[in-house]
Amino acid sequence: MTSPFAHIIGGNTNISERQVDAVLTLLDEGATIPFIARYRKERTGSLDEVQIAAIQTQYGKLQELAKRKETIYARLDELQITNDELRQRIADCWDATELEDIYLPYKPHRKTRADIAIEKGLLPLAEEILKQRPMKLPDEESLQGARDIIAQRIAEDEKSRNAIRREFSYTAMLSCKAVKTKCDSPEAQNYKDYFDFKCPLKHIKSHQLLAIRRAETEGFLRVDISPDTEKALDKLANIWLRANNDTAYQVELAMEDGYKRLLKPAIETEFAALSKEKADEEAIRVFTENLRQLLLGAPLGQKRVLALDPGFRTGCKTVVLNEQGDLLMHDVVYLHNPQSTQKLQELIEKYKIEAIAIGNGTASRECEEMVRFAIIHQSSDIKPQVFVVSEAGASVYSASKIARDEFPDEDVTVRGAVSIGRRLIDPLAELVKIEPKSIGVGQYQHDVDQTELRESLQQTVESVVNYVGVDVNTASKHLLTYISGLGPMLAQNIVDYRAEHGAFGSRKELLKVPKLGAKTFEQAAGFLRLKGANPLDNSAVHPESYGIVEKMAKDQKCSVADLIAKKELRDQIDLSKYVTAEVGLPTLTDILKELAQPGRDPRGETEEFHFDEHVHTIDDLQAGMILPGIVTNISAFGAFVDLGVHKDGLIHISEMADRRVTNPQEVVKLHQHVRVRVIDIDRARGRIQLSLKRIN
Repeated sequence: MTSPFAHIIGGNTNISERQVDAVLTLLDEGATIPFIARYRKERTGSLDEVQIAAIQTQYGKLQELAKRKETIYARLDELQITNDELRQRIADCWDATELEDIYLPYKPHRKTRADIAIEKGLLPLAEEILKQRPMKLPDEESLQGARDIIAQRIAEDEKSRNAIRREFSYTAMLSCKAVKTKCDSPEAQNYKDYFDFKCPLKHIKSHQLLAIRRAETEGFLRVDISPDTEKALDKLANIWLRANNDTAYQVELAMEDGYKRLLKPAIETEFAALSKEKADEEAIRVFTENLRQLLLGAPLGQKRVLALDPGFRTGCKTVVLNEQGDLLMHDVVYLHNPQSTQKLQELIEKYKIEAIAIGNGTASRECEEMVRFAIIHQSSDIKPQVFVVSEAGASVYSASKIARDEFPDEDVTVRGAVSIGRRLIDPLAELVKIEPKSIGVGQYQHDVDQTELRESLQQTVESVVNYVGVDVNTASKHLLTYISGLGPMLAQNIVDYRAEHGAFGSRKELLKVPKLGAKTFEQAAGFLRLKGANPLDNSAVHPESYGIVEKMAKDQKCSVADLIAKKELRDQIDLSKYVTAEVGLPTLTDILKELAQPGRDPRGETEEFHFDEHVHTIDDLQAGMILPGIVTNISAFGAFVDLGVHKDGLIHISEMADRRVTNPQEVVKLHQHVRVRVIDIDRARGRIQLSLKRIN
C-alpha cells in the first residue's frame, strides 16, 4: 500500500515515489537502514544509506507535522470555528512555516494592545480605516487603538509575512557589536573578530554563525538580523496602502509600527532559527564525516602491543596488551631517565612486543624519541613498529562505567593507556565504547542541536560497524550493540550465550540466543562473521542467499569453498541464470564480489609515521619549511595538522589546493599522513599557518 507521504518525500528528496514507498514499507516492517541498503536493493532501486536516511528523516518530520495538525484542529474545535476552507487548507498544507502562518490568528497568546483595543469596541473603527476612504477621524486615543488592531492584523497576515521573509532572504544583514562591559575579559578575546562584524546572512559561514551565537549566549556580543528597512516597508505598502489621504496615513503609521514592533522581530527570530539550523546541519555533517573516518581507521590487527600514555611530571603510564587486547601488566617510565630505556627494552624482550602505541597528547614527542632510542639500542632482534595514536576521548573512556567494569581494580591512568593500545589493535572496537560527541573530531559540537547531533552520530557509528562487520565470537557487547537489529539487550545475550556454550559454530546457531528471533536474525546475520564449517558464515553473503551460492557451486560442479578459492570458476558464472522475482542483478553482483574477497576488512592497513627529527617545538619552525604531519581534525574552514611541536597547525581551506576547494574533506582525511609547507608562525598566539599548495 502506498504511503500518503511518499509523494511529498519524493518531491523533497528527488527520489521516485515508488522507491520512497518501498523504503517506508521496509522501515515500518522494522528493517534498519544498513540492512535495507545492503540486502534490499531490488526493492529500493539500490538506494544508499544516505538516501534512505534522508527518507527516514523526512518521514519523521511529516509525522510530527501530522501531530501538529491534530493540535490545531483541537484548538479550532475549542474556538468553535467550522470554516471548511480553513480546515481544507490545513489538511493540504505540509510546510511547517505555512501551517503556522495559517494558524497564527487562532493561536493562544498573551493579551496584546490589539486585544485591549478590541475590548474597547474599536474593531469597527479599525475596519473602516483599513478601507482607506475619506472620513472624519476620531480622537487620538481611539486612533491609537485602531492602529494597534491594524498593526497586529498586518503582522499576522500571510502575504505580509511572506513579503518580509523574501526581503530577509535577499537583503538581511547579520550585525554584531561587542558588549562594552565584557569585551575586555580574556574569554571575550576568543571572539575578537566579531566585536564589530557585519555580513549578509545568506553568505555567513556555519562556523562563524556558531561562534557568534556562542558569544551571544555568553554575553559578549549583541546580535541583530535586519533586512533593508525601506525595501521591507515598500513591500508592505504594496500590499496595504491603496489611497493617499488622512485615513491611508493612519494605515501607514500602523504598518510601520506593526513591522518594527511585531513583524520584524518575529521574522528575525524565524531567520535566526533557520540560519542556526543550517549552521547546525553543516557542523553535524563535518563532525559525522570526521567520526566516520576515525572509526574506519586502519587496524593493526592482533599483535602484542606496548602502549604508553605520555606525561612529563607523572611519567608515562605503560601497559602491555596481548593479541586480544587483554592487559598483561602495567608500569610507569619517566622521560630523560636512563633506567626507562632499560625498562622498555626489557618489556619488549620479555613480552615479544610487535608494536608500540604512543598517545598524541602532552609529551608525546619526547616519549616517542625515548621509545625509538630504546629500540635502536635493543640488543635483541625484536624491533617493534612505533605508532602515534589519537588520545581523543581516552580520558572520557577511562572514567566511564564501561572502563570501570572492564578494569575494576585499575585506576584511570591504566585504563587510558589500555585504550590507547587497543585503538592501535582495532580502533573501531575501542572507539564504540565512547560517546561519539566526546571523541573530539568536530567544531562547536556543544553548540549545535544536541538531539540532531546524537541521532546523526549514532547513525554514523551504526553505519560503520555494519559496513565493516564484526566477528560474533570475539566482539564485545559494545560493538555488537551497533549491529543491525540487535541493541544492548540482545548484544548482552549473545555475549552471555557465548560465555556459557563456547564459540558459535555457525550463524544459524544465533537463533538459539534468548529473545533473538527470526526477524532479528534476518536484520543482523549478514553483518556478523564467524569462522566455522560453512565458509559463507565468514562473509557478507546473507544466509537467505546461501541457496543461491550453493546452486552456483553445483552448476560449476564444485564446492562453495572451491568457488571462493578459484577465480576461474567464478568467471564462468552467468548471473542472469539466477535472477528471480525476489533476487535481481544488484544482489547477485554483490554476492559475486563477496565471494572474491570473503571476510575482507575494508579498512586497509595502518602505516608507521615519523615526525621531522629536527623539529620539536614551535620555535624550531621557519616559514618555507616542508614537514610531515598527521591530520588531527577537519572543520568547515580547514584542517588541523600535528607537526610534533605540541601545537597543531591549520591548513586554511584557501591553502588546500591550487584549485578552489569548498569542502576540506574532499582533499584530506582524518589521520592522513601529509606533507605541508609552513607559511606563517605567530609564536605569541601559538598559531601555525600551513599550506598544501605546490608541494612536490
